[in-house]
Amino acid sequence: MINIEKMILGPFQTNCYIVYDDEKNAVVIDPADNAKAILKKLNELQLNLKKVLLTHAHPDHVCGLYDIVQKKDVPVYLVSEDVEMLETNSKYFGPMLGMEVKDVTPDGILKDGDEITVGEMNFKVLHTPGHTEGSCCFLLNGKDLFSGDTLFYTSMGRVDLPGGSEEAMMNSLLRLSDLDKDIKVYPGHGPGTDIGKELRLNPYIQKAKGLW
Repeated sequence: MINIEKMILGPFQTNCYIVYDDEKNAVVIDPADNAKAILKKLNELQLNLKKVLLTHAHPDHVCGLYDIVQKKDVPVYLVSEDVEMLETNSKYFGPMLGMEVKDVTPDGILKDGDEITVGEMNFKVLHTPGHTEGSCCFLLNGKDLFSGDTLFYTSMGRVDLPGGSEEAMMNSLLRLSDLDKDIKVYPGHGPGTDIGKELRLNPYIQKAKGLW
């Protein structure tokens, strides 16, 4: 059985997810601000953190990363196009967003179609540029989608920051719209949803599909 623990952290109310199996193998997705809270939750659940996965490198999704890596010494995975951002956040995006963030170099460079397996969990990488050039979603065991800042409940991530592209975002949303309707969506901000619901309610997916 796979368990998903959601934590809402930091001034941007970012969703951080702790995903773990019955053997207590754990993965953290997007360690947002407040590493202490994330580490405390890992300890409370008696989990063995194996990897950290990043949907993209904006500071509000990685502020807790440095301290977690220092404490747990686990590998960090990110799509190649966002590596430079992760390594220079302290100089650029951190000050831009008013956030203090330490730079981190990832251990694993991801590309579309890669798969990461931890215990009973298999994460497939879907490269979904638009919010950033290296934005991605992680599809867990074909059933749960961690969509970062690509797909939100009835909305999408902003495309007006450096590296953003409305055209790329439309293509990414079109790709996600082809997924199974029953797939649950765990976004980077806001409430959860599912693909079927977004096909019906999300105006940006309807735009991507040429319905308006």
